[in-house]
Amino acid sequence: MLSIRYFFVFLLFVTAPVFAVDEIPQLPDRHAKINELIEGAISDGLIAGGVVLVGDHAKVLFEKAYGKVSNAPDARAMTTETIFDIASLTKVIATTPAVLKLMEEGKLSLVDPVEKWYPEFYGHMKDDLLMANLLTHTSGLDDFPLSSENPIQSAVNGAATQRMKGSVWSRFKYADINFILLAESVKRASGNGLDTYAATSFFKPMGMKDTTFNPSQEDGQRCAATLDTDKTLMFGQAQDYVARQLGGVAGHAGLFSTAGDLARFCRMMLNGGEYEGKRILSQRVIEQMTAPYFSRGGKVIRGLGWDINSPYSSPRGNYFSSTSFGHTGYSGSSIWIDPYSDLFVILLTSRLDYKNTRSFSLLRGALSSAAAEMFAPSSPKIEEVTSLDYP
Repeated sequence: MLSIRYFFVFLLFVTAPVFAVDEIPQLPDRHAKINELIEGAISDGLIAGGVVLVGDHAKVLFEKAYGKVSNAPDARAMTTETIFDIASLTKVIATTPAVLKLMEEGKLSLVDPVEKWYPEFYGHMKDDLLMANLLTHTSGLDDFPLSSENPIQSAVNGAATQRMKGSVWSRFKYADINFILLAESVKRASGNGLDTYAATSFFKPMGMKDTTFNPSQEDGQRCAATLDTDKTLMFGQAQDYVARQLGGVAGHAGLFSTAGDLARFCRMMLNGGEYEGKRILSQRVIEQMTAPYFSRGGKVIRGLGWDINSPYSSPRGNYFSSTSFGHTGYSGSSIWIDPYSDLFVILLTSRLDYKNTRSFSLLRGALSSAAAEMFAPSSPKIEEVTSLDYP
C-alpha cells in the first residue's frame, strides 16, 4: 500500500496545473502538500520523522521538523536542530569538494592515473584508470568486504587486484570503493585526513558547526536514530559498517550534519563557490563538479561526485531542470539543487523501512515536485526518466 499512496500523490504533482505567480495559493495551502507527504510517510511506517528544508541562493524558504528521532516509545521529538547521519551525502559534501580543491591547488589532477597515488595498482592492467573515473563511478570497480585488521590497505589491495568488468568510462557502477580510495587520496595529497581537511576548508569557513565525522557524546544526544543490521537503534555512530571499520571517517559515508548546515553548502553551490562573501571553491570547480559525464551510451549522466540523471535521481522530481544535480543517502537523506530555478530541497529522515525503496524514491520525487510548485511555479514539467527502485 505504501507505493500506491505515494504513486497517487506523485500523480497529483504531475497533473497539477502550473499557476501564474499572482494565482499561487496562499502559503498555508502550499505547505500542506509537503506536510501531507511527510506525515503520510510517518503514518505508513516509512520513517519515524524528518526535517525538510527548501531554499534558494540567498535564504531558507521553508523549514520544518516532523515526527520523532526514532520509533522508540520514549523517543524525542524531531527538531530543525536534529543531527543526522547523512550516509552517502558524505561523497558530495566532504569527499568531492576536498578532491576538487586539491586539484585546484595543483596537488591532484582529474587525469592522474590512480596508480600514481596507489603503487599497488601497477601490473594489474589498470593503467588507464583515472581519478575522474573514481569520481564518476566509471572505474569498473565493485565493492567487496574489507579486512578488519587493516581496512584501508585491504581496500587498496582489493581494488588493485580486482578483475575489471568492462572498460573504464563504458560501465557505470555505483560503488563505495571509489570514494574510499578518493578519501585516502585526500590524505596522501594534503597530509591531513578527510575529516580535518573538510572541516578546515569548508565546514568552519561556512559556519557548518554541526557537520562532522564521529560526533561527540554531547552531539550524539542530538542525533536522529539509524538502525543497525539487527534493528538496534544507533545514535551518533555511523550506520555504514565499512565506515565504522575505517574509524568513522570515510569517503563514502560517516558524515553527520543538520538541514541548516547543508543549506549553507547548497547556497555556496548556487553562488558559484562563494558563501556570504567568502570564496570557498572557485567558479571553475563548481562548473567542473556539475558538468555532465556520460556513460551507458548516454543513459546515465553524472557530475564529479554528483548525480544528474541516473537510476538514483528520483529526488529530481518532475520540475527540476536538466542542469540540476543532487545525491541520496541510505539513511534516508537526499539533496537536490537546481541552478536554473534557483532552488534546492533537503530531506533528512530517521528511516525505518529500508526494503521499500520504491516508496522512498516516490516520496523524494514528490517532495521536490511540491517544492518546485511552491517556489518555482513557472518551471516546466520534465519527463520522468529515472527508476524508482534504488535506495
